[in-house]
Amino acid sequence: MHSYDEPVYLISVVASMLNIHPQTLRQYERDGLIKPARTKGRMRLYSQRDIDRMKMILRLSRDLGVNIAGIDIILRLKEQIEELEQEVEYLKEQLSAFDKDALVPKNKAVVAKKSQYDIIIFEE
Repeated sequence: MHSYDEPVYLISVVASMLNIHPQTLRQYERDGLIKPARTKGRMRLYSQRDIDRMKMILRLSRDLGVNIAGIDIILRLKEQIEELEQEVEYLKEQLSAFDKDALVPKNKAVVAKKSQYDIIIFEE
């Protein structure tokens, strides 16, 4: 089995899987919505992540009527949310480590907010 990010699918296979024309994939690439990997011979290879992204793009455009610019904004915001969620998880781990030792370094402060904690980092 291939990893989620491993580019293994040719454009014809992806087009067939998604029931779209290969030219649609090429256009979305030109628009910057997808970035398939390339072989040394410049053939496009898509990963499962690319396919899932295309499914979202198609759902936004076909089912919800969102135009290309709107799709681009939605995808960028989704990526930012995912990055922020990863940062929150990291900060939760940091907070957990501080709670166990009952110590907070001088360059950090813990602020309680409705049973949730935020770590505020002060640069020295």
